[in-house]
Amino acid sequence: MESPFKKISDVFQPNYTVNFSIQKPDGSILLTLTDTMGVAVKRFISSSQWRDQQQLERLITSLQFSLAIERGEQASSYRLTKHSHSASQ
Repeated sequence: MESPFKKISDVFQPNYTVNFSIQKPDGSILLTLTDTMGVAVKRFISSSQWRDQQQLERLITSLQFSLAIERGEQASSYRLTKHSHSASQ
């Protein structure tokens, strides 16, 4: 199984610098995506989100839509990155 942190990093690099920091004893982490304009997204990720494949997929999709909206792109024309081929296996 691929590391959830590597998976997130692979989806958003090279467009963003990806940083993870442990926030709480329960395993929650803070994900920060930055680009040339500064911080693009800060999101807390619960341990259940990064440990469960389906929740991780939903998180990545949610982040992609959030970034598209922040950048003024139309969500309907935003092409989501295919970030998992293992989910259907």
